[in-house]
Amino acid sequence: MEMKQAVYGLNIQKKYGKFRLDVPDLKIPQGYATALIGENGAGKTTLMNILSGVRMDYYGSVRFFEEAEVQGRGAEKNLKDKNIYTNTEDKLRDRIGYTAPNDYFLSNWTIAQVMEASELLFDNFSRERFEEIVEKLNIPTDSKVKNGKKIADLSDGNRMKLEIACVLARDTDLLLMDEPASPLDPLMRDTLCDIIRDYLEAGQGRRTVFFSTHNISDMENVTDYAIIMEDGTIIEEGFVEDLKEKYIMVRADAEDRNAVKPYMLGAHESNYGIEGLMKRENIDVAESIDAVIQIPTLSEIAVSLMKQYTGLKF
Repeated sequence: MEMKQAVYGLNIQKKYGKFRLDVPDLKIPQGYATALIGENGAGKTTLMNILSGVRMDYYGSVRFFEEAEVQGRGAEKNLKDKNIYTNTEDKLRDRIGYTAPNDYFLSNWTIAQVMEASELLFDNFSRERFEEIVEKLNIPTDSKVKNGKKIADLSDGNRMKLEIACVLARDTDLLLMDEPASPLDPLMRDTLCDIIRDYLEAGQGRRTVFFSTHNISDMENVTDYAIIMEDGTIIEEGFVEDLKEKYIMVRADAEDRNAVKPYMLGAHESNYGIEGLMKRENIDVAESIDAVIQIPTLSEIAVSLMKQYTGLKF
């Protein structure tokens, strides 16, 4: 039985100067937490902006929940000649929550004004639920939400927590989260993982989370599916457990490096030996020299593949 897709993108393309986002086929499985992993400048935010509707000046199409399709409007000069959304625009807006770093809210707004704006924008926003989450996440508000601080007075971490509170106060089917862990401290990153898992469990297979990150180590325990991006394109993807079956981490002594080096991806060499990722199909090579073989973490898989793709050496 074919798995349902919360998001399916086809031939998504966007160009900025010398940078080009080129994603022929994007699949985000429904009911899971999918991580979009890549270094800064890999194209993660560009793709997130396209999926969230922040950008429409791209080529290609995106289908949500296997029913509602959004068409890109191409280059800027052709914007007026393209359709933006199907007639499901309002329905999509209610079903999707989006968080982003930096200036998401107006800096002179208070938390109370954020709550009022959310009520006006979204029919499924719950004031009571919002206030509960603000208190649970320990967001400083000065006499709770009623006389809340201005956004400009909040730290980057508390601004992100406020965005999370806004989307969780709605009954959505999809969360798009651009670098949600970056401004958070380690404790709150752990809490974010709990929030994502609780959100998915409450949906009973209906809800999906798609988040981007350049450092997957803190979010690995909540990641079900991974999409690894480099230089505007997807270089690997799959369920995490399948990726850990596909690859192995191998460490060999210096005298054996020449035997395994041709099979390694993103290898790290020193005077003591060599360590790197290898496809499991080549495990016989590692076993023949009694190399140390381990199951890789998702972080090790992502970093090794990105190093291999870019040719980065150190």
